[in-house]
Amino acid sequence: MNDVTETAPAGSTTGRVVLLTTSHRVAPGLLSWPAWQALRTADRVLCADGAHPQLPYLREAGIPVEETSPTAEDLVTACADGRTVVIVATGEGEPALTDGLARLAGSGRVAMPELELLPASYDLPGARLLDLIQVMDRIRAECPWSSQQTHKGLAKYGIEESYELVEAIEDGDRDELREELGDVLLQVVFHARIAEEDPDAPFSIDDVAATIVTKLVHRHPHVFGDATATTPEEVKAHWLRTKAVEKRRESVTDGVPLHQPGLALAAKLASRVRSAGLEVPLPAAEGIGYELLALAARAETEGVDPEASLRAAARAYRDAIRAAEGVAG
Repeated sequence: MNDVTETAPAGSTTGRVVLLTTSHRVAPGLLSWPAWQALRTADRVLCADGAHPQLPYLREAGIPVEETSPTAEDLVTACADGRTVVIVATGEGEPALTDGLARLAGSGRVAMPELELLPASYDLPGARLLDLIQVMDRIRAECPWSSQQTHKGLAKYGIEESYELVEAIEDGDRDELREELGDVLLQVVFHARIAEEDPDAPFSIDDVAATIVTKLVHRHPHVFGDATATTPEEVKAHWLRTKAVEKRRESVTDGVPLHQPGLALAAKLASRVRSAGLEVPLPAAEGIGYELLALAARAETEGVDPEASLRAAARAYRDAIRAAEGVAG
């Protein structure tokens, strides 16, 4: 099977087995200093996967790597006389090998070498986003439904997922919150993946991230620049000033999405008017719509989210209805 000796000499001194694990989310070759030390001082370095992404970088660094799949018994023999063997683990780990070593150790019949698990690289914060992008790429290419989706076709799902996120927040359900945040994130990644295929103006998830990073840095001069802000009100003032310069809008109403729920739209308009220091009286007309407009403007002035407030009242009404029906919960 391989060139590792099958039997250990009698009376030999046990050595050391180092299982070196790496993250596929970190660029190959970016290993920790303890990992490089272990590799350079090892008597042998073994790897079962000849296509392992780390191998070219290890060999370029002068580390000889043997492509072989030793058994647990082989490793014990290879470590005789105090030798150190480093195993460069594959992406799936080495379950068969570690299980075999555990069985040998449990048998009590073999003098076992020292066993060490050494993480050679760790995931950076946000590294799992790379997994999401890879999964999305495959789904877009291979799923009959996902491969046919468009920005317009997905729009309704973005709205639904946003409402489900708001519900999770208002319910205070942490598990549900984590799941719904993932669903909203999926919408972003899905739209960005579709955008890559646009023949005229393609962009990627990296372009999306770069755009929002640039915006955040520019709109936070008190964090990334020389400006000073010590209160939330001063931060908001910075934000509004930089946003006004960026957008060069003719009206404070520019950029307010008119298709959002009515109460939220009314509150947003009232907020824009108040922030701009304008004196714009509400329309003097009769009707439920104008009464709701006045209530939404009043709520915004008092720092109340009218949509959230109405949802809370509606939920109380729903509970009353279920109680009247004799429905528990």
